[in-house]
Amino acid sequence: MGFLGYPRADGSAGVRNHVAVVSTVVCANGVVDAIARAVPEVKTITHTEGCGRGPADVIVAVRTLAGVVRNPNVAAVLLVGLGCEFITREVLVSAIGACGKPVETISIQEEGGSLKAARRGAEIARGLVAQAAAVARQECGWEKLTLGLKCGGSDALSGVTANPLVGVAADWLVGQGGGVILSETTELIGTETVLARRAANPATAQRLTAMIRDQHARAKAALGSLAEMVISPGNMDGGLSNIREKALGGVVKGGSSPICKVVDYAEPPRTAGLVVMDAPGSDIFCLTAMAAGGAQIIVFTTGRGTPAGSPIAPVVKIASNSRLFAQMKDDMDVNAGRIADGATLADAGRELIDFVQRVASGEPTKAERNRNDLFAIHTTGPSF
Repeated sequence: MGFLGYPRADGSAGVRNHVAVVSTVVCANGVVDAIARAVPEVKTITHTEGCGRGPADVIVAVRTLAGVVRNPNVAAVLLVGLGCEFITREVLVSAIGACGKPVETISIQEEGGSLKAARRGAEIARGLVAQAAAVARQECGWEKLTLGLKCGGSDALSGVTANPLVGVAADWLVGQGGGVILSETTELIGTETVLARRAANPATAQRLTAMIRDQHARAKAALGSLAEMVISPGNMDGGLSNIREKALGGVVKGGSSPICKVVDYAEPPRTAGLVVMDAPGSDIFCLTAMAAGGAQIIVFTTGRGTPAGSPIAPVVKIASNSRLFAQMKDDMDVNAGRIADGATLADAGRELIDFVQRVASGEPTKAERNRNDLFAIHTTGPSF
């Protein structure tokens, strides 16, 4: 069996049926929030971008916002612009392209200000919510699912319990014809030779190696001798000592499947199998990138605990130890600490796959229940 998802016109399938209200520029965030207060069924995407950035960051922001709209979990979207920004409604509509879903737009300046724009936006949003409600779940094959993989607040057990557990699910989904995105370039430092041996072809191996080494060079330029650390105080308190130790435990989230492709930040892989995305280890930047790349569900391991979720993709939280699972039971979905307590990896893997199926078919994760909807676009250049 597959999962019960929402079929989309482009042949994909969503595990959620969101109507998204998206700001094209930071100046429109207040109106987006006002629309959500009037129509609480919508999901809001607000951010700090849209103006005052160099060309490279503008390209990334446009790709990210367009990717979020194209994510199969989004049934319809309302873009809210100011009217004088660099990333205009027209720019985003062009980047989104023919996606087969309703894409409506409003301009705050054209509507006559914030209050009028919020009223007009709420009216449009109510209509989109009604349209989305008419779409019913249907049985979908696993080849239509893409999982994003993330770890944050890791501890010494993350690479022993939670990450290997996710690797079981990743290999299983690849075997079913689905897609898996392994990311966090900073936290791949030191594993480039290991991963390159798994590349499907020499070109992928070369790009993968160059990507990780370039990130290591940037870390050295910024941090000097501290670049060998690049881990959080919580990681160290949890028993990790340096980035290579964390990376070697982190890459097992990707299982043992061949790496078929390397993609840029927020770039849709457009292929099945295991791919590596060039995104930072910072939790929210990375969650955003994978959702924009098309991941319908993100599996997130942690040994220290984090409530972070995504407004678009359900985030499954996996605790690496039983103490954390009990301590943060309102945030954790799965207890991988059972493996350290005596459960087998195979049994825990089957349970995780079953839980992913339930989430894909509509069961909410703890991050969804708690409305921990966090979104941020990674930028690298200066502001102007």
